[in-house]
Amino acid sequence: MQSIGLSRSFFGCTRISFITAALFVRTVALAGHAGAQEPPAPSKPGSTAESPAMAEHGGVAVSLHELVWEAEQKNPQIAASFHAWQASRNVPKQVSALPETQLSVQQFSVGSPRPFAGYSNSDFAYIGFGVSQDIPYSGKRQLRAHVAEHQADSMEAQTDSVRRTVVGNLKMVYFRLAYIQQTLSVLQKSDALLTQIQEASEARYRVGHGNQQDVLKAQLQHTKILQEIAHHHQEEGLLEAQIKQVLGRPQESADIVAETVTLRVLPYTAAELLQRAREQNPDVHSKQASIRQQETKVELARKNFRPDFNVQYTYEHTGSQARDYYMATFGIRLPNRGRQKAELEEAQENRQRARQELDSESQRVLSEVQQQYVRAKISEERLKIYSDGLVPQSEATFQSALSAYQSNRQDFESLLSGFLDVLNLDLEYRSELVEHESALAELERLTGVDVP
Repeated sequence: MQSIGLSRSFFGCTRISFITAALFVRTVALAGHAGAQEPPAPSKPGSTAESPAMAEHGGVAVSLHELVWEAEQKNPQIAASFHAWQASRNVPKQVSALPETQLSVQQFSVGSPRPFAGYSNSDFAYIGFGVSQDIPYSGKRQLRAHVAEHQADSMEAQTDSVRRTVVGNLKMVYFRLAYIQQTLSVLQKSDALLTQIQEASEARYRVGHGNQQDVLKAQLQHTKILQEIAHHHQEEGLLEAQIKQVLGRPQESADIVAETVTLRVLPYTAAELLQRAREQNPDVHSKQASIRQQETKVELARKNFRPDFNVQYTYEHTGSQARDYYMATFGIRLPNRGRQKAELEEAQENRQRARQELDSESQRVLSEVQQQYVRAKISEERLKIYSDGLVPQSEATFQSALSAYQSNRQDFESLLSGFLDVLNLDLEYRSELVEHESALAELERLTGVDVP
């Protein structure tokens, strides 16, 4: 499963229509009630109020922690990787065992091809029973077991890597689903209010306080919001289908409602994260186990220059007039040195390859950790600028423009620009928050840390 990145470009081209519609809702409603009451202040970025998506789906928001636990228990990809690791743990016992013992039965007839011919009147006819056993040179079986054990260690690390990848992808999709559902709830609110703006704009136009262009714009924005709601429903359904696949749930199961994303502060320095990656990254551990495996294969290739042995024992029963025979045989199997030399060179080259792969994997992991750390820390700074500077400044600018508009000292376009800044910056804050949490999720996958 590949990681799913979060992109703000999806919302870039559609955001203006939604913002403009919301602007009309606020400005016209406020203009219609000018002097009657103060306008409500814009919602604070990152507010954790209950999402209307919960009411729409008729369910309770499920936490990311619960979904992660469910994925670790039920995801078929994680389960398959686990069983592959468990299977590899049985290989060392197989390769370290002695070769199969061979049993044989011989029958030697004399004077005729018939079975047992001459058995009663010849000293040469007999029935024999034998056993044969191959014995590898001392140390070969242990080295083969070590090769299999290192392979099992590599499989264990790969199982952890699969688990982290699945969980990381789940987090990415969950964050995106949370953002989609929050944005969808805002669109639905705007659509409900847009009917009122159409009526208000038409009423003002009839009494001569408005113009036809405002009425047409309201109708156009209503249609655009309906289109955006349909598109958001599609995106929400696709994301829920992906999460259900990761969890192993039936696709017809209940909808998934995500919790509101909140800011988590990274408590680790870059040096600490890099050290954790060196110590705990499963992909690095897998490559390290591969190096140990290849080094053991080099030792085994050298040991294969030594001969193997074979022992046999045969009992032969003859006719009653002759004694039985007993025969013991000891054999030596000499290795083909040309073939063994090529095997040794192959093992040495594979060892070098494994070392280079470890270096490459380590550099890749450390580079990703550093990139995600920079991304998270810069994102924290940007979020602080949004929450402490841009958002409150845009709200103050809008309130000033609104007061001037109500006093007929400000044109509608300036008010539109001010309110557009408020909504744009609020959405940008939420999008930046999702990117920040995605960076933390990647750091958790790469380093094994758990950011509270």
